[in-house]
Amino acid sequence: MLELDDSRWSQLTHAYGPASDTPSLLRSLAERSGQLGANDEPWFTLWSSLCHQGDVYTASYAAVPHVVGIALAQSDPFDFSFLLLPASVEVARANGRGPAVPDFLRPTYDLAISRLPDCVSAHRDQTWNQDMTIAAMAALAVSKKHHTLAEAVMNLDEDWISKINNGDWD
Repeated sequence: MLELDDSRWSQLTHAYGPASDTPSLLRSLAERSGQLGANDEPWFTLWSSLCHQGDVYTASYAAVPHVVGIALAQSDPFDFSFLLLPASVEVARANGRGPAVPDFLRPTYDLAISRLPDCVSAHRDQTWNQDMTIAAMAALAVSKKHHTLAEAVMNLDEDWISKINNGDWD
């Protein structure tokens, strides 16, 4: 895993340029993980910079192992973004919506994606709302390399769920 004090963060990029600010956002996330919602900082900035309008960047791949590690260390309920951000990054990568994963990040990135089921399992006894359940399903799908299924699950909302359940395809 790329350590948060590694100088290579400034050589990685996100949607707004060099990713030298990403380590401080990840530190903040680790400190406040159980108290945050998806629209709170640092989530808002992490989403905006690492998975911007469906595009991902080299910093996205470096951040995913940290996000997954924080989720695995968290015993309290956490925001669905801990599962959905890594799943979204992986779907975007698989769809060619970002650069290749740099060789020096590949092993820890792949390991983090493979550990998403561990995150789901670690929090299985907690109460989940629909957003968390969708994020968990997407995380499980990408961990098993079912990227199109994960993308379909991530696109579910009340309207789509109702249409599917009612067979309303028009």
